[in-house]
Order: sequence, then structure tokens, then C-alpha cells
Amino acid sequence: MSEIIIKTERKESKVELPDNLIFGRTFSSHMFEMDYSSKKNGWYNPTIRNLSKMDFSPAAMVFHYGQAIFEGLKAFKRVDGKIGLFRPDKNIERMNSSASRLCMPELDNNFVLHALDELVKVDREWIPTKAGHALYIRPVMFATDPFLGVRPGEEYKFAILLSPVGPYYPEGFKPVPIMVTDKYVRAAAKGVGACKCAGNYAASLMAQREAKAAGYSQVLWLDAIEQKYIEEVGTMNIFIHFEDEVVTPRLTGSILPGVTRLSVIQILKDWGYNITERDVSIDEVAAAYRNGKLKEIFGTGTAAVISSLSRLKYNDLEMKFSEDEAGELGKKLYSEITGIQYGHIKDRYGWMKILD
Repeated sequence: MSEIIIKTERKESKVELPDNLIFGRTFSSHMFEMDYSSKKNGWYNPTIRNLSKMDFSPAAMVFHYGQAIFEGLKAFKRVDGKIGLFRPDKNIERMNSSASRLCMPELDNNFVLHALDELVKVDREWIPTKAGHALYIRPVMFATDPFLGVRPGEEYKFAILLSPVGPYYPEGFKPVPIMVTDKYVRAAAKGVGACKCAGNYAASLMAQREAKAAGYSQVLWLDAIEQKYIEEVGTMNIFIHFEDEVVTPRLTGSILPGVTRLSVIQILKDWGYNITERDVSIDEVAAAYRNGKLKEIFGTGTAAVISSLSRLKYNDLEMKFSEDEAGELGKKLYSEITGIQYGHIKDRYGWMKILD
């Protein structure tokens, strides 16, 4: 791989960020991109340039056959003034896993981490300094060759975008209502549910729209075959805190292996919790709620970190928790993970990549 070309002066100027940063609406002034061609022996032309539109043929294969994958991670301005990235190596590993499953070219992990570092350094002034704010990082890859025929692409674009963001929930760390759906299916075992690919999110939109119309923030998906076992929320993995056990669904191939999920499992083990990865049915959760053995439910993900549930709607049953206060364990985990990210707590796991 050749060296990264930087088509901009690396002069830092003061950036005036909006007071109200809505998640995913504001973008920094630069981006990273590189191209792939099977005829040119792989990836080439790695460049950091001004953010601008891209020019593609309407026959580009991504528009017709859906070869598109992406990731999401964050950079933080820490209390010591340094910039830290939370477990970026895990995101690149997962992106390569997605690429392999969708017959797309894999990336050189170290080179992509280097490109990510350089891009964040160029746009370091875009990192918010307010509490709970961060720089969201969106790597994306898609097929670009103009061809109408069902086969893997031979040409690809890889890009990294940066977006300064405020808290995912502007109203603060408050519980959110979730609705279980058995009307639609997100993904099935042996499919691409474990990949962070665009099609998975397109498949979730109808259920998400209906949930919001009914007054719920997200959808909790069940397995595709029996419509019985809990899988994940629309943008999060799920954890159920029973009286004597914390459960998260095991990775069956239809669930995204979340980086925050992985981190929460490690923290809970170290705290001495009985944390289990296993099949958990919605009926088991409902029964535990009825007999008082369900303590709390929370989701985990890069965007919100931890989201406690205020209500969980399943058919005629609505499991109610606090509308105002997040669950005790959810709050504790949120404080621990964000404390590590912003440098308030010692990073005893070595999860943070600190930029020079």
C-alpha cells in the first residue's frame, strides 16, 4: 500500500460547532478514501481530501446488488487533552468479517487504523469538548463497477467520514420504550445478520416506523424460525438482568457482534456478575417480570453506549420499569465505559488508542 496522500494544508483553524449537535447531521471538512480494483492488484490511491460529493455510474453495482458494509466508532477529547479512540481494532476486524461474508475485499487492519488516525488528526478541531459529546467515525465500503449482472463486484470504494455528535438521546440518559415485533424478521441464521451491511438496516425500517407510530423508540427482534428467542434491538445488542443472572443472547450468526456488547460482558465478569450468553425467550422474560425476578433490561451500542428500557411491549403485556430513571446496572455500566473513554477512569483493559 502506498503512503496516504493528504490533499489539504494541515493547518488547524478554529471550528465553530453548532450548539445543538443532532446525531449524524454535521460532518467535518475532510474525508479519507481509497479505491480497489482486482485488475490493479488491490487497494490504491489512499487519500485524505476535502469532503465533497462522489461521482458514480447509475449502473454501479452497489445500487443494484447491495454490496455495502459500514462501521461506527468514536473519538473522544479526553480530560488530559489527548484524543482517544475506543477499541478501533475491533471495528476493523468486524468490517473485514462483513467484507468476507459479502465477497468484498478485506482491508489491511494496520493501514486502516493509520488512515483513521491521520484523518482524525487533520480534523481534530471538529472533536467536541462538551460532556457526552464525541466525534463519530463512519467507515464505509461499497461496490462501484458499472455492471448489471449478479456477481461480486471487482471495483470498490472505501471511505471514512467524521461527524461531531452530541448525546444520542438529547433529553439525557433516560430510559426508552421498546416494542417486540413478531410481524417482521430482521435476519435469519446462516444469512448476513452478523454483518454490518446496509441491507440489514433497510430490512428493519418498516418495523421501526410502526414502532415509532405506536409510541416506541426501537424494535426488539425475535429469531426468524420460531419467533420465540430474543435477538437484538434495532441499533443495539440487548441484556436482561434477572434476579441472579445477567443474560445476553448468544451469537448465532443472525446477531451483530457488538463492540460495546463485548466490553460490557468483560466488565460484568470482572465485577463478579453471573453473566451468561445463551438463548433467552421472550416468554422467559415475561414470566420473570410477572413473578418479580426481572430487575432491568438495557441495550448496548456505540451511539448511545447504554440504553435502559422504560417499557417493553410484547403482545398484550407491557413490562414497565422507570420512566425517569435508568436502571441501576445500566447507569453503573454507562459511567464505567464513558469514564474509560473520556479518561475519568483508568483504562485497565487497554481499550483506548491514544493519538500522538
